[in-house]
Amino acid sequence: MLILHHAPKSRSSRILWLLEELGADYQVNYLDILRNDGTGGPDPTNPHPLKQVPAITVDGVVIVESVMIILYLTDRYGGLAPAVGDPKRADYLGWLGLYNGVLEPVISAKFRGDVTAVQADAYAALDRRWREALDRAPYLLGDTFSAVDILFGSLLQFFRAAMPQYPIYDAYLARIGDRPALARAMTKDARPDG
Repeated sequence: MLILHHAPKSRSSRILWLLEELGADYQVNYLDILRNDGTGGPDPTNPHPLKQVPAITVDGVVIVESVMIILYLTDRYGGLAPAVGDPKRADYLGWLGLYNGVLEPVISAKFRGDVTAVQADAYAALDRRWREALDRAPYLLGDTFSAVDILFGSLLQFFRAAMPQYPIYDAYLARIGDRPALARAMTKDARPDG
C-alpha cells in the first residue's frame, strides 16, 4: 500500500496531483507541519525525518522530497515521464535537477532576502530556459504533459510571484489548470473532517 503523508496546501499537494494523474491506488495520511507563518507544528505521525512534506510510504519504506518521490512514482507506475533509455529522459532529469538545485534554493533565499549574485544569475537563466521551452511547445518536455509540468506548474499555482509576470507563464497555468486529475487532487487536498 502507498501512503501519501500530506499537509493541505503544501508541497505535498503536487504529489497528490501526481498520484491522481497516474491513477495510483493510495491512501492519504493528513498531518500537520510547522508553517512559515508559525502555525501548525511537527506531527508525530509524520515519518519524514524533518517532519516536513512530502513523504510517501511504500511497503514500509519511506521516500521523501518532491523530486525523489516524482522519480520513484513515475518509474513505478509508468507514464508522465520518459522511460529509462528514452532520449528525452535526459531533458526530464535535467528539469528535475534544475528545480531542486536552482529554483527551490533561490525561492527560499528570496523569502529570507539574501539572494546571492550567483543565485540571481542561475534564476535568470532558468527563467529564460523555461520561457523558451514554453515558446516552442505547450509543456516543458514538448507536446506531452509530464511530471515536470506538475513540479514547475505547482510552484506557479501556489506562488505565482515566484517567476516574473510574463503572459507565457499565465497561459501555461491556465493550460495545466484544466486537468481533471488536478481538480480531483484539489478536492482531496483539505482534510475530510474540515
